[in-house]
Amino acid sequence: MSITLPGPTLGVVGGGQLGRMMGEAVAPLGVEVVVLDPTPDCPATPVVSDQIVGGFDDADAIHELASRADALTFEIELADPDLMAEAAAEHDVPVHPDPDTLRTIQDKLVQKEALVDAGIPVPEFAAVATAGGLERVVEEFGGAMLKAREGGYDGRGNVPVETPDEAAAALDAIGGAAMAEELLDFEREIAVMGLKGADGETRTYPVTETIHREEILRESVAPARTDDAIVAEAESVARDVLDVLDGRGVFGIELFESRDGEVLVNEIAPRPHNSGHWTIEGARTSQFENHVRAVLGWPLGPTDLVAPAVTANVLGDTEETRPATLSGVDDVLRAPEADFHWYGKADVRPLRKMGHLTATLEAGGDDGAADRDDLLSRARALRDGLTFRDA
Repeated sequence: MSITLPGPTLGVVGGGQLGRMMGEAVAPLGVEVVVLDPTPDCPATPVVSDQIVGGFDDADAIHELASRADALTFEIELADPDLMAEAAAEHDVPVHPDPDTLRTIQDKLVQKEALVDAGIPVPEFAAVATAGGLERVVEEFGGAMLKAREGGYDGRGNVPVETPDEAAAALDAIGGAAMAEELLDFEREIAVMGLKGADGETRTYPVTETIHREEILRESVAPARTDDAIVAEAESVARDVLDVLDGRGVFGIELFESRDGEVLVNEIAPRPHNSGHWTIEGARTSQFENHVRAVLGWPLGPTDLVAPAVTANVLGDTEETRPATLSGVDDVLRAPEADFHWYGKADVRPLRKMGHLTATLEAGGDDGAADRDDLLSRARALRDGLTFRDA
């Protein structure tokens, strides 16, 4: 393949913060980015070439995107795989990851069944349709995490069910097709950003520790504060997952490290993922640049760690939806170890992801667990000094 510049145009279904960061990452490479998103002036618009305003299931908008692009991808699982495949075929442009992969991942039950069929370890799970069925599963598992099969994200669509008498209310809260997983008492949550390129090439970024509260990712620590055996097993499991998935690009593979040293797959995202935002400062090539490289069939960039890094998410801390004005940014900008990323969302609401900051270990650190503990504390302190509430 011969690459010439100016580069190709990439069409992205979705124009949220992930589309924004894709645009930021590949502008230096001469790649033009056009996004499709239903929200006018979506977060990606300041950094991409153009936005098509349309729904993720808008056939005309998807076809317009395909007609203007040399390749298609998506940054949100709400993208319609059938429309993307149809538009890609009609306009003779590749779409990655493969729409079949998106179909599999969109339904959490189908996703888990595909992993089991491939011999990949996952928590115990079961489809549930009635309160009685969920009660039996909760008794069998000793507690369960009830998940909406489709559409859940950032804690939405997940309801912990600790006793059978909570089953009916949990199903009502989900309000649709659901599955239940055993409620694990895990050691930690970890993640691997996996990468598939042209000609079957695969790479992984260093194993990352992910820290959640209320089912929402709060911080990521890279490399993970775990032992070498777990790191090796997580990398092996991640590569097995990549073998199951069709198409090129970055895949966010979320994992559990169990108390007895097992590594189990939690969920997969067929796109760059919040767990990998640290790669912008902490890896030789960010997950965003590598995702675009892979989709275009370009050579992949190295995934090596440049510096230990901690990412802290900046979430909405208001009690209601309101115009977004963030204060306290001065202290983050003064911190020599910190980099700040604003997502450009006009409104803040409770726990909405509005940005993130990444703290990297200064040169000369020995990168022991204590260093990463300290880095995590510093990142949290900087993040906790930010607020959307009135001063």
